[in-house]
Amino acid sequence: MKTYLLIPLIALLSCNSVKNQSQAQNTASYTKTEQQLLKDVEILSSDAYEGRKTGTKGAEMARAYISGRFKEIGLKPLPTLTGYEQDFSFPDRSGANKTISGKNMLAYIPGKMEEVIVISAHYDHVGVIRGEVYNGADDNASGVAALLKFAEHFKKNKPNYTLVFAAFDAEEMGLRGSKAFVAQPPVSLEKIRLNVNMDMISHNDKGELYACGTFKHPDLKKYFITTRPTIKVLFGHDDPKTGNDDWTNQSDQGSFNAKNIPFIYFGVEDHKDYHKASDEYKNINKKFFIDAAASIQEIIDNIDKKRDLQSIFRENLQMNKQ
Repeated sequence: MKTYLLIPLIALLSCNSVKNQSQAQNTASYTKTEQQLLKDVEILSSDAYEGRKTGTKGAEMARAYISGRFKEIGLKPLPTLTGYEQDFSFPDRSGANKTISGKNMLAYIPGKMEEVIVISAHYDHVGVIRGEVYNGADDNASGVAALLKFAEHFKKNKPNYTLVFAAFDAEEMGLRGSKAFVAQPPVSLEKIRLNVNMDMISHNDKGELYACGTFKHPDLKKYFITTRPTIKVLFGHDDPKTGNDDWTNQSDQGSFNAKNIPFIYFGVEDHKDYHKASDEYKNINKKFFIDAAASIQEIIDNIDKKRDLQSIFRENLQMNKQ
């Protein structure tokens, strides 16, 4: 009897060995930068972080991780803050007579110019629901990982614009972190020329990444030149006539839009794991994510090299006065 059981057991172990070797080879095929990108998502969306809900231990752990990565990269805290954290609070909308405390994680790279581009992604998610951890790998550990990748890139390649890297808290509770940022700005709003926001950029089976913001600011389209043929960067989801299909104010870029600051929002359409416990690291599209992050970085590079956001900003001010 043991002899008969041994054969399938050996076969199972052999299959697992092949699978593990294959996964190791796949990981080894990535560059060091790509491996770090995936590592950041995997760690932030692990069960230990308990879904990163605002005000929880998981959120605190996420901040500690982001702070550690900021230091590792060599990012500076903003001069108006004593560290990377920007504290804020807001009423608990559940009806309880109490407030919820949140913390944005902010850092910057000084550029050759004082004009600012804010690169953002929210690090919070929805926590633990009915005993299940909602890890939020795509939503939005992916955006935070991309933000860290861009920070590493521009730390090695001095930008023209001053770049502020903002990992916002409490997006899931109504864009609270980004609203606090623009309400009590640690940098002058008059100096902010653009917000580039990422929210869900790692999970799409069709290779489609949407860029919103060009409906209101069509001149931004000229920066969309990329070298990743596997990624289709599409314009859309930003026409106010489309109702709920208009994403303009559905993530943190909405807070900047409310202050008439031009924005580009990168994200994918909703998928089967959106706001479910199955939004785990194992279910993201790794190749798509790597290429999506690389494409966004190229677009930011194009904007930084062109150095002409001032003209778009002036046109925006004129449009708002009409």
